[in-house]
Amino acid sequence: MNKPVSAASLYDRVSRVMPKAEWMSHEADIDAILDLKRRRNAVILAHNYQTPEIFHGVADIVGDSLALAREAIEVDADIIVLAGVHFMAETAKLLNPDKTVLIPDMAAGCSLADSITPGDIALLRQAHPGVPVVTYVNTSAAVKAVSDICCTSGNARKVVESLGVPKVLMLPDEYLAQNVARETDVEIVAWRGHCEVHELFTAGDVRELREAHPGVVVLAHPECPPEVVAEADFAGSTAVMADYVARKKPARVVLLTECSMADNVAVHHPSVDFVRPCNLCPHMKRITLANIRRALEENRHEVTIDPAIAAAARCAVERMLAV
Repeated sequence: MNKPVSAASLYDRVSRVMPKAEWMSHEADIDAILDLKRRRNAVILAHNYQTPEIFHGVADIVGDSLALAREAIEVDADIIVLAGVHFMAETAKLLNPDKTVLIPDMAAGCSLADSITPGDIALLRQAHPGVPVVTYVNTSAAVKAVSDICCTSGNARKVVESLGVPKVLMLPDEYLAQNVARETDVEIVAWRGHCEVHELFTAGDVRELREAHPGVVVLAHPECPPEVVAEADFAGSTAVMADYVARKKPARVVLLTECSMADNVAVHHPSVDFVRPCNLCPHMKRITLANIRRALEENRHEVTIDPAIAAAARCAVERMLAV
Protein backbone atom coordinates (compact mmCIF):
# COMPACT_ATOMS: atom_id res chain seq x y z
CA MET A 1 0.00 0.00 0.00
CA ASN A 2 1.29 3.47 -0.88
CA LYS A 3 2.29 5.60 2.07
CA PRO A 4 -0.05 8.61 2.44
CA VAL A 5 1.41 11.93 1.31
CA SER A 6 2.52 14.18 4.16
CA ALA A 7 3.11 17.91 4.41
CA ALA A 8 6.83 17.40 5.02
CA SER A 9 7.17 15.43 1.77
CA LEU A 10 5.52 18.25 -0.21
CA TYR A 11 7.93 21.04 0.73
CA ASP A 12 10.20 20.53 -2.29
CA ARG A 13 7.35 21.77 -4.50
CA VAL A 14 7.41 25.23 -2.94
CA SER A 15 11.01 25.52 -1.74
CA ARG A 16 11.78 28.25 -4.29
CA VAL A 17 8.95 30.51 -3.16
CA MET A 18 8.57 29.78 0.57
CA PRO A 19 11.10 29.47 3.41
CA LYS A 20 11.20 26.12 5.21
CA ALA A 21 10.26 27.72 8.53
CA GLU A 22 7.09 29.23 7.01
CA TRP A 23 6.12 25.90 5.46
CA MET A 24 6.64 24.13 8.78
CA SER A 25 4.15 26.49 10.39
CA HIS A 26 1.55 25.12 7.93
CA GLU A 27 2.36 21.42 8.25
CA ALA A 28 -0.13 20.55 11.02
CA ASP A 29 -3.04 22.03 9.05
CA ILE A 30 -1.89 20.44 5.79
CA ASP A 31 -1.60 16.98 7.34
CA ALA A 32 -5.01 17.36 8.99
CA ILE A 33 -6.62 18.44 5.69
CA LEU A 34 -5.02 15.59 3.73
CA ASP A 35 -6.41 13.14 6.30
CA LEU A 36 -9.86 14.75 6.29
CA LYS A 37 -10.01 14.55 2.50
CA ARG A 38 -9.29 10.83 2.57
CA ARG A 39 -11.82 10.11 5.31
CA ARG A 40 -14.61 12.26 3.92
CA ASN A 41 -14.11 11.56 0.20
CA ALA A 42 -13.54 15.26 -0.41
CA VAL A 43 -11.63 17.21 -3.04
CA ILE A 44 -10.32 20.75 -2.96
CA LEU A 45 -10.59 23.00 -6.01
CA ALA A 46 -8.20 25.95 -5.78
CA HIS A 47 -8.01 29.03 -7.96
CA ASN A 48 -4.68 30.29 -9.25
CA TYR A 49 -4.80 33.21 -6.81
CA GLN A 50 -4.59 31.01 -3.72
CA THR A 51 -1.38 31.04 -1.69
CA PRO A 52 1.23 28.33 -2.38
CA GLU A 53 0.56 26.33 0.80
CA ILE A 54 -3.03 25.87 -0.44
CA PHE A 55 -2.34 25.64 -4.17
CA HIS A 56 0.56 23.20 -3.88
CA GLY A 57 -0.14 21.72 -0.45
CA VAL A 58 -3.76 20.56 -0.30
CA ALA A 59 -5.47 21.28 -3.65
CA ASP A 60 -6.53 18.39 -5.89
CA ILE A 61 -7.60 20.50 -8.88
CA VAL A 62 -6.14 23.92 -9.66
CA GLY A 63 -6.66 26.49 -12.39
CA ASP A 64 -8.54 29.53 -13.55
CA SER A 65 -12.31 29.89 -13.30
CA LEU A 66 -12.89 28.09 -16.64
CA ALA A 67 -10.68 25.15 -15.70
CA LEU A 68 -12.37 24.80 -12.32
CA ALA A 69 -15.81 24.96 -13.94
CA ARG A 70 -14.85 22.21 -16.39
CA GLU A 71 -13.16 20.00 -13.81
CA ALA A 72 -16.02 20.37 -11.34
CA ILE A 73 -18.22 18.30 -13.66
CA GLU A 74 -15.81 15.36 -13.51
CA VAL A 75 -15.25 15.37 -9.75
CA ASP A 76 -15.72 11.93 -8.17
CA ALA A 77 -16.24 12.92 -4.55
CA ASP A 78 -18.99 13.50 -2.03
CA ILE A 79 -17.69 16.90 -0.95
CA ILE A 80 -16.13 19.77 -2.91
CA VAL A 81 -14.29 22.48 -1.02
CA LEU A 82 -13.83 25.58 -3.17
CA ALA A 83 -10.67 27.48 -2.28
CA GLY A 84 -11.65 30.66 -4.07
CA VAL A 85 -14.43 33.22 -3.95
CA HIS A 86 -18.17 32.75 -3.57
CA PHE A 87 -19.22 32.89 -7.23
CA MET A 88 -16.79 30.03 -7.96
CA ALA A 89 -18.36 27.92 -5.22
CA GLU A 90 -21.79 28.68 -6.66
CA THR A 91 -20.61 27.59 -10.11
CA ALA A 92 -19.28 24.33 -8.68
CA LYS A 93 -22.66 23.76 -7.01
CA LEU A 94 -24.53 24.54 -10.24
CA LEU A 95 -22.56 21.84 -12.04
CA ASN A 96 -22.70 19.37 -9.13
CA PRO A 97 -26.20 19.82 -7.66
CA ASP A 98 -26.12 16.49 -5.80
CA LYS A 99 -22.75 17.08 -4.11
CA THR A 100 -22.00 19.05 -0.96
CA VAL A 101 -20.08 22.19 -1.89
CA LEU A 102 -18.33 24.09 0.90
CA ILE A 103 -16.64 27.49 0.92
CA PRO A 104 -14.31 28.11 3.86
CA ASP A 105 -15.34 31.76 4.29
CA MET A 106 -18.73 33.10 3.19
CA ALA A 107 -17.28 36.62 3.08
CA ALA A 108 -14.89 35.70 0.24
CA GLY A 109 -16.66 37.83 -2.33
CA CYS A 110 -15.77 39.70 -5.53
CA SER A 111 -15.98 43.36 -6.52
CA LEU A 112 -17.11 42.34 -10.01
CA ALA A 113 -19.84 40.06 -8.73
CA ASP A 114 -21.05 42.85 -6.46
CA SER A 115 -21.15 45.39 -9.30
CA ILE A 116 -24.28 44.09 -11.03
CA THR A 117 -27.70 42.69 -10.10
CA PRO A 118 -30.51 40.93 -11.96
CA GLY A 119 -32.41 44.22 -11.85
CA ASP A 120 -29.57 45.95 -13.69
CA ILE A 121 -29.76 43.34 -16.44
CA ALA A 122 -33.52 43.77 -16.73
CA LEU A 123 -33.02 47.49 -17.36
CA LEU A 124 -30.28 46.80 -19.91
CA ARG A 125 -32.53 44.39 -21.80
CA GLN A 126 -35.20 47.11 -21.93
CA ALA A 127 -32.66 49.56 -23.36
CA HIS A 128 -31.28 47.01 -25.85
CA PRO A 129 -34.20 44.74 -26.83
CA GLY A 130 -33.23 41.46 -28.43
CA VAL A 131 -29.51 41.85 -27.71
CA PRO A 132 -28.08 38.73 -26.00
CA VAL A 133 -26.43 39.03 -22.59
CA VAL A 134 -22.96 37.51 -22.20
CA THR A 135 -22.10 37.36 -18.52
CA TYR A 136 -18.64 36.86 -17.06
CA VAL A 137 -18.50 33.94 -14.63
CA ASN A 138 -17.40 36.44 -11.97
CA THR A 139 -21.06 36.98 -11.09
CA SER A 140 -23.68 35.58 -8.74
CA ALA A 141 -25.90 32.66 -9.71
CA ALA A 142 -28.86 35.07 -9.71
CA VAL A 143 -27.16 37.18 -12.39
CA LYS A 144 -26.19 34.13 -14.44
CA ALA A 145 -29.81 33.02 -14.28
CA VAL A 146 -31.00 36.09 -16.22
CA SER A 147 -28.19 35.86 -18.79
CA ASP A 148 -28.06 34.06 -22.12
CA ILE A 149 -24.56 32.61 -21.80
CA CYS A 150 -21.51 32.90 -19.56
CA CYS A 151 -17.87 33.49 -20.47
CA THR A 152 -14.47 33.64 -18.80
CA SER A 153 -11.49 35.84 -19.59
CA GLY A 154 -10.03 32.87 -21.45
CA ASN A 155 -12.96 32.21 -23.79
CA ALA A 156 -14.76 35.58 -23.95
CA ARG A 157 -14.06 36.34 -27.61
CA LYS A 158 -15.00 32.80 -28.68
CA VAL A 159 -18.27 32.98 -26.74
CA VAL A 160 -19.17 36.41 -28.15
CA GLU A 161 -18.52 35.31 -31.73
CA SER A 162 -20.31 31.97 -31.24
CA LEU A 163 -23.65 33.75 -30.96
CA GLY A 164 -23.56 34.89 -34.59
CA VAL A 165 -25.07 38.30 -33.82
CA PRO A 166 -23.83 41.82 -34.60
CA LYS A 167 -24.16 43.13 -31.03
CA VAL A 168 -23.98 41.78 -27.47
CA LEU A 169 -24.25 43.06 -23.92
CA MET A 170 -21.08 41.94 -22.08
CA LEU A 171 -21.19 42.18 -18.31
CA PRO A 172 -19.98 43.17 -15.78
CA ASP A 173 -16.24 43.82 -16.40
CA GLU A 174 -15.86 46.98 -18.45
CA TYR A 175 -12.18 46.45 -19.20
CA LEU A 176 -12.60 42.83 -20.29
CA ALA A 177 -15.41 43.95 -22.61
CA GLN A 178 -13.28 46.76 -24.05
CA ASN A 179 -10.31 44.44 -24.57
CA VAL A 180 -12.49 41.85 -26.32
CA ALA A 181 -14.08 44.60 -28.45
CA ARG A 182 -10.63 45.39 -29.89
CA GLU A 183 -10.35 41.79 -31.15
CA THR A 184 -13.75 41.28 -32.75
CA ASP A 185 -16.16 42.90 -35.20
CA VAL A 186 -19.08 42.25 -32.85
CA GLU A 187 -20.35 45.46 -31.23
CA ILE A 188 -20.02 45.15 -27.46
CA VAL A 189 -22.03 47.16 -24.94
CA ALA A 190 -20.20 47.13 -21.60
CA TRP A 191 -21.14 47.58 -17.95
CA ARG A 192 -18.97 49.64 -15.58
CA GLY A 193 -17.79 46.92 -13.22
CA HIS A 194 -14.11 46.47 -12.38
CA CYS A 195 -11.86 44.05 -10.54
CA GLU A 196 -10.38 45.89 -7.58
CA VAL A 197 -7.02 44.17 -8.14
CA HIS A 198 -6.58 44.54 -11.89
CA GLU A 199 -7.88 48.09 -12.14
CA LEU A 200 -4.93 49.21 -9.99
CA PHE A 201 -2.41 48.56 -12.77
CA THR A 202 -1.55 51.50 -15.04
CA ALA A 203 0.32 51.99 -18.29
CA GLY A 204 2.86 53.97 -16.27
CA ASP A 205 3.47 50.90 -14.11
CA VAL A 206 4.37 48.92 -17.23
CA ARG A 207 6.83 51.57 -18.40
CA GLU A 208 8.43 51.73 -14.95
CA LEU A 209 8.77 47.95 -14.84
CA ARG A 210 10.51 47.93 -18.21
CA GLU A 211 12.89 50.66 -17.07
CA ALA A 212 13.69 48.93 -13.77
CA HIS A 213 13.97 45.45 -15.29
CA PRO A 214 15.42 45.66 -18.83
CA GLY A 215 14.23 42.90 -21.11
CA VAL A 216 11.30 41.90 -18.90
CA VAL A 217 8.35 40.31 -20.72
CA VAL A 218 5.07 41.83 -19.54
CA LEU A 219 1.95 39.63 -19.45
CA ALA A 220 -1.36 41.29 -18.58
CA HIS A 221 -4.73 39.89 -17.56
CA PRO A 222 -7.61 41.18 -19.75
CA GLU A 223 -9.35 42.58 -16.64
CA CYS A 224 -6.62 45.26 -16.68
CA PRO A 225 -7.45 48.62 -18.31
CA PRO A 226 -7.05 48.61 -22.12
CA GLU A 227 -4.10 51.01 -21.97
CA VAL A 228 -2.26 48.48 -19.77
CA VAL A 229 -3.02 45.65 -22.18
CA ALA A 230 -1.77 47.85 -25.03
CA GLU A 231 1.55 48.40 -23.23
CA ALA A 232 2.01 44.69 -22.43
CA ASP A 233 3.73 42.12 -24.63
CA PHE A 234 0.88 39.65 -24.28
CA ALA A 235 -2.55 39.47 -22.66
CA GLY A 236 -4.52 36.44 -21.55
CA SER A 237 -6.33 34.66 -18.77
CA THR A 238 -4.40 33.24 -15.84
CA ALA A 239 -4.28 29.84 -17.56
CA VAL A 240 -3.08 31.39 -20.81
CA MET A 241 -0.39 33.39 -19.01
CA ALA A 242 0.87 30.24 -17.27
CA ASP A 243 0.93 28.44 -20.63
CA TYR A 244 2.88 31.34 -22.20
CA VAL A 245 5.58 31.06 -19.52
CA ALA A 246 5.75 27.29 -20.01
CA ARG A 247 6.08 27.56 -23.80
CA LYS A 248 8.25 30.64 -24.17
CA LYS A 249 10.33 30.40 -20.97
CA PRO A 250 11.27 34.11 -20.93
CA ALA A 251 14.38 34.92 -18.94
CA ARG A 252 12.44 37.51 -16.93
CA VAL A 253 8.68 37.98 -16.75
CA VAL A 254 6.06 39.96 -14.89
CA LEU A 255 2.42 38.87 -14.56
CA LEU A 256 0.03 41.79 -14.18
CA THR A 257 -2.54 39.97 -12.10
CA GLU A 258 -3.06 38.86 -8.50
CA CYS A 259 0.19 38.43 -6.60
CA SER A 260 0.00 34.73 -5.66
CA MET A 261 -0.32 33.76 -9.32
CA ALA A 262 3.39 34.44 -9.88
CA ASP A 263 4.38 32.34 -6.85
CA ASN A 264 2.34 29.40 -8.08
CA VAL A 265 3.67 29.56 -11.65
CA ALA A 266 7.26 30.13 -10.49
CA VAL A 267 7.25 26.77 -8.71
CA HIS A 268 7.29 25.03 -12.11
CA HIS A 269 9.87 27.27 -13.83
CA PRO A 270 13.10 27.60 -11.84
CA SER A 271 14.94 29.13 -14.82
CA VAL A 272 12.55 32.08 -15.12
CA ASP A 273 13.03 35.25 -13.06
CA PHE A 274 9.62 36.49 -11.89
CA VAL A 275 9.23 40.19 -11.13
CA ARG A 276 6.35 40.57 -8.68
CA PRO A 277 4.29 43.78 -8.52
CA CYS A 278 2.24 42.54 -5.58
CA ASN A 279 -1.45 43.42 -5.79
CA LEU A 280 -3.35 41.09 -3.47
CA CYS A 281 -7.03 40.15 -3.69
CA PRO A 282 -8.43 40.63 -0.17
CA HIS A 283 -11.27 38.23 -0.92
CA MET A 284 -9.06 35.37 -2.13
CA LYS A 285 -6.86 35.88 0.91
CA ARG A 286 -9.81 35.18 3.20
CA ILE A 287 -9.30 31.52 2.31
CA THR A 288 -6.68 29.92 4.59
CA LEU A 289 -5.53 26.46 5.55
CA ALA A 290 -7.16 26.96 8.94
CA ASN A 291 -10.63 27.66 7.55
CA ILE A 292 -10.32 24.93 4.91
CA ARG A 293 -9.64 22.56 7.79
CA ARG A 294 -12.64 23.86 9.73
CA ALA A 295 -14.83 23.54 6.64
CA LEU A 296 -14.00 19.85 6.41
CA GLU A 297 -14.25 19.24 10.15
CA GLU A 298 -17.56 21.05 10.63
CA ASN A 299 -19.15 21.05 7.16
CA ARG A 300 -18.80 24.85 6.95
CA HIS A 301 -20.11 26.70 4.94
CA GLU A 302 -22.42 24.81 2.62
CA VAL A 303 -23.35 26.58 -0.61
CA THR A 304 -27.03 26.40 -1.54
CA ILE A 305 -28.87 27.92 -4.50
CA ASP A 306 -32.60 28.36 -5.01
CA PRO A 307 -33.62 25.57 -7.43
CA ALA A 308 -35.38 27.95 -9.85
CA ILE A 309 -32.33 30.21 -10.02
CA ALA A 310 -29.99 27.22 -10.26
CA ALA A 311 -31.78 25.72 -13.29
CA ALA A 312 -31.54 28.93 -15.33
CA ALA A 313 -27.98 29.72 -14.21
CA ARG A 314 -26.86 26.20 -15.02
CA CYS A 315 -28.09 26.63 -18.59
CA ALA A 316 -25.96 29.76 -19.06
CA VAL A 317 -22.85 27.98 -17.73
CA GLU A 318 -23.48 24.83 -19.77
CA ARG A 319 -23.90 26.90 -22.95
CA MET A 320 -20.45 28.34 -22.27
CA LEU A 321 -18.91 24.92 -21.70
CA ALA A 322 -20.46 23.68 -24.94
CA VAL A 323 -18.63 26.47 -26.81
